Amino acid sequence: MALPESFRGRIAVPAVAAPMFLVSGPQLVIEACRSGVPACFPALNQRSTAKFVEWLDEVGGALNDSDAPWGVNLIVHRSNPRLEQDLEACVRHRVPFIVTSLGAVPDLVKTVHGYGGIVFHDIVSLRHAHKAAEAGVDGLIAVCAGAGGHAGPTSPFALASEIRQFFDGTLLLAGAISDGRQVAAALMMGADLAWIGSRFIATRESLAPEAYKQMMLAASAADVVYTDAVSGVPANFLRQSLEDNGFDVAALAKRGLGSGKLKDLGDEAQAWKTIWSAGQGVGTIRDVPGTAELCARLKAEFDAACAAGVPWPERG
Repeated sequence: MALPESFRGRIAVPAVAAPMFLVSGPQLVIEACRSGVPACFPALNQRSTAKFVEWLDEVGGALNDSDAPWGVNLIVHRSNPRLEQDLEACVRHRVPFIVTSLGAVPDLVKTVHGYGGIVFHDIVSLRHAHKAAEAGVDGLIAVCAGAGGHAGPTSPFALASEIRQFFDGTLLLAGAISDGRQVAAALMMGADLAWIGSRFIATRESLAPEAYKQMMLAASAADVVYTDAVSGVPANFLRQSLEDNGFDVAALAKRGLGSGKLKDLGDEAQAWKTIWSAGQGVGTIRDVPGTAELCARLKAEFDAACAAGVPWPERG
């Protein structure tokens, strides 16, 4: 296993609560980390760097070295005017791990390494994985078919295996992982950590509206639609939220991918505020527990799977 040194001895289950736009906030992160599950939130979930710093103060002040590591997701693309300021804030707060999206930048990786932090980068294809590895990231997050948000089309079996042929760093696997048995399955496939998003939307500490959580409870995998009509980039969304916003889901299926954004929904934040994303694992989500309760459940399920023969060196 290529588990980061800073994670060893501090996690109860090899999984990370993923940063979700407009959903992940300080309380979810704090409760998960106190329960032994590393967690992170997007910097852009706060609308200014000053407000983002307040969240860094809150999370950093609530957690210590006995808790699981916490992190921040930074959008590295040039369309993010706050990147430099937000990165400087992360350096000052010595955020344990940074998750980069939409670009792997060697200078950013060096900056984070400079204070002892580590960098994970999310990818949806082998080409992106090679670029991120060349940039020196510590870990790759393989966002595979069935994941929420901007997911890739590739099976986790295929993508994880191909990445392992050239990358010996930390491999995190995303795509419809909702329980501890599936975390164990990710390890059997060669991953070091599972990357869990949608399951944490339906928790009490999540910032998601109550209607969003209830829509997830009623959904199954068949209610998840993969389309580029919302943001111009393929992503998974709940069918009902698409229909509530005037999309003809049957027409989207005929339209296929590659046509880009279908209608002007305002800025992207507004689109994601009213059109709700989820992965194909929604079919197993049937309650809205507290984050700590969910983490305990993941651990119990994972431990049961390990008792049945799944190896995990941290257990020893």
